[in-house]
Parts: sequence; C-alpha cells; structure tokens
Amino acid sequence: MDYKNWIGRRSMLKAGAVSIAGLPLFASAAAQKNADKIDPDAGVTAPEDLMKEHGVLDRCLLIYEESLRRLQSKEEASSEVFVQTAELIRSFVEEYHERNEEKYIFSVFEQHKKLVDLVRTLNNQHKAGRELTARILQLSALDRFCSQENRTQLTGACQSFIRMYRLHKSREDTILFPALRTLLSPSRVEALGDKMEEDEHKVLGEEGFEKSVDKVAGIEKKLGIFDITQFTPKV
Repeated sequence: MDYKNWIGRRSMLKAGAVSIAGLPLFASAAAQKNADKIDPDAGVTAPEDLMKEHGVLDRCLLIYEESLRRLQSKEEASSEVFVQTAELIRSFVEEYHERNEEKYIFSVFEQHKKLVDLVRTLNNQHKAGRELTARILQLSALDRFCSQENRTQLTGACQSFIRMYRLHKSREDTILFPALRTLLSPSRVEALGDKMEEDEHKVLGEEGFEKSVDKVAGIEKKLGIFDITQFTPKV
C-alpha cells in the first residue's frame, strides 16, 4: 500500500473511532444534565407551598405600606398601584391560596377537633379580608381616588388589612402548619401538596405561582421598591 494512502486511511479510521467513542460520552453528558435539572415543585409539601405563597402576600403588604407612606407624606401616589395590588390579592391570595387552606388544611383540624378556635378565627379573617379587598378596589378606582375623603377611607382599609394579615399568616406559619404533621402521616401531607398543585393549574394556569411573583415584581418596579439594596441601612 502507498505510504500516503496508508497514512490517510489511518487518520480517517482514527477520526471515526473518536466520533463513535464520543457518542456515548455526549449522550451520557446530556442525560446527566437532564438528571441535574431541579423541579422546584418536586417533593414540596402542603405547608411548604402555603408558606411560599405567603411570600407573595408579604410583598403585597409591603406595596400597600409604601403607597400609604406616600399618601400620608403628600408624595405622589398611584391609584393604579392600589388597584393592581388588590386585584392580585383577590386572584392569588383569596381565590386560590385561601381556598386551598380552607379546603385542605382547616378541614383537617376541624375533623380532628384540634385548634378549632384558631381555625375559626382564621376563617373569619379570610371573609373580612375579602370585604376589605372589595372596599380597597372601590376606593382606589381612578374616579374616587382623587377625593381626600376616599383616600382617608382607603388608608383605613389598607391599614386594617395589613395589621390583620401580618398576625394571620404568622399564626399559620408558626402554629397551624407545623401542627399539621402531628395529625397526618408524611405521605398524606405530601399528597395534600400534590392536590394543591393540581388546583394551582386549574385556578391560575400553568406556572401560576411564578406568574404571580412576576406580577408583584412588576408593581414593585412601578413603585420603585423592587431593588432591595436601597433598603440596606448604613451601619
């Protein structure tokens, strides 16, 4: 065989061997990449899901607080911010989050006759919260927002809402949700999380939580409080 032809043939064979050998390595790397991809909802229990959702409520309360501060200090305040925040609270907190609490969490304590007074109070606060949200939406409508009397009533409604829900969610996070594990087995607690995930898709659509977080972030940006570095005190 001609020397040049022999060298060329060896090079082709070598290149082919590398390509063939590389296929399983590439496939293995791709499989590992998919295996390493984390599903944020995998293994999340009902209490964890509800506490995570409380973070959205918390951010809404902070928006209310900043908007009220501006009203009280005679700075520019937007009726749109109040309306959008109240609408998000209605859709995400009241029509989804609280319905899940009432359906899947409160009912467990009622059946076991545990913490019934607390559950009754929390249920009543859900009802009161919905009334306050309806009032906030009415008073923050553009045609009513300009009235000083309406702004005073709006301030009172928001303050009542904030005060009640700061206490409300703190009791749920530190007393009610931890106690759920004393009444149900780990598998049943996890099963509740799966049911709530199904309801999220039904009520809010795909990635309902993520979309709600995006909405609250959008309101924060309009208000100028999204960047939290500005709130770091100089010490």
